[in-house]
Amino acid sequence: MSLVGEVKATIGRIDRDGRLIEADPQLLRMQERAGGTLGQPLAVPPLAAIVRLAVRLQIPITRAMTAALGDRDVNLLARVKPTGDGCDVAISGWNEQSPLSLNDAGRARDFARTRADWICETDASLRIVHLTGAVADAIGRPLDDLFELTRGARGETLVEIAARTAARFEDGGAVLRIDGGEPVRIDGLPLIDGVGRLAGYRLLVHRRAAQGDVDDPAPAAINAFGERLSNALREPLARIIANADSLSAREDGPLRRDYADYASDIAGAGRHLLALVDDLVDLQAIEDPDFRPSIEPIDLAELLRRAGGLLTVRAADKQVRIGMPEPGSVIGSADHRRVLQILINLISNAIRHSPPGGTIWLRAAREGDLAVALVADMGDGIAPENHERMFERFERLDLADGSGTGLGLYIARRLARAMGGDLGVDSATGTGARFVLTLPAA
Repeated sequence: MSLVGEVKATIGRIDRDGRLIEADPQLLRMQERAGGTLGQPLAVPPLAAIVRLAVRLQIPITRAMTAALGDRDVNLLARVKPTGDGCDVAISGWNEQSPLSLNDAGRARDFARTRADWICETDASLRIVHLTGAVADAIGRPLDDLFELTRGARGETLVEIAARTAARFEDGGAVLRIDGGEPVRIDGLPLIDGVGRLAGYRLLVHRRAAQGDVDDPAPAAINAFGERLSNALREPLARIIANADSLSAREDGPLRRDYADYASDIAGAGRHLLALVDDLVDLQAIEDPDFRPSIEPIDLAELLRRAGGLLTVRAADKQVRIGMPEPGSVIGSADHRRVLQILINLISNAIRHSPPGGTIWLRAAREGDLAVALVADMGDGIAPENHERMFERFERLDLADGSGTGLGLYIARRLARAMGGDLGVDSATGTGARFVLTLPAA
């Protein structure tokens, strides 16, 4: 069972079905910490990936790897040699260290890069497969739909150029399309599959000030609050979500189903907390007496179409259809980014409460001196006595699924009123809900 030339190595054997059938105590300990045991499929993801590659190619493979062992990371050298009925495995060079050790310059650099406002992941074709933070849902859409990316001399984006060699990249001139053209910086980290091919990119997206931008009108104390909140909560939550999603998707190899489901629950809870962070920062800003959104001409119908388009995939996942506004423009006066935020919140709520096979109607119209947007669903409706209650802070009307933060509608109405408009609801139990956003017409 030993490998020629291996000295002081942890030894194991894998059968033709990928099960660990023999193991030294150290390897068995790793297997058990990863959720498996002797006689079960190899549960250490990076080692399992090397074994699969060696079996597929039918050649010996030696490769460095890092595995989790409790609260420590272990750097190892794995050597896998295929045999007629399985594989021999030898592991040497054990070097344990803290996962967040800042003594390792490379790890410190990677840790610093995760201080991002959003994390976005793509597949190998550069379609979005995962998104965290305050960005609207765009799962399944091309990366270009979410970001305007810097292009090279031949017209290729920096990520397309990097993808040819599975390289890291930085794009300091990108723009977030859905947020009124907000400038961002993107750090792109390649994701490699078990056979060494590019599986996609993890993008760490950072806000940056646009040239010529004026200072935020919010007081310094509010900015400091948001920064402290972001540092204290957003960064660790983003790491938790990214790692939990990776485990849930079994990106690095086999994982027990209950462990994968648990990781998915962790990621979902993390996203809920990130949404709460975003809402709390907005809440602190809008409740300041000096809060003033910028006012400019906007096309309310186009913003409705954009918000609906961004949430089409989410609606399709729940078998809900979004009926877009009729062609044409409805011009109002408001803050482009804040109106889009309100509409995304209303449509997201409508998707959540719509039954499978239902329809959400989006309409825009000019009524006198008002520009009006309508979001209507086919859900259970809202009793009249709850029409005002639902706009209160932290009010969720006893939602059975525990979703939402209870701040979205409160913030949406405060924003609408700050822009000279209003947000109301017309509904009764069993008749669906119609939310009406009114803004001054241009």
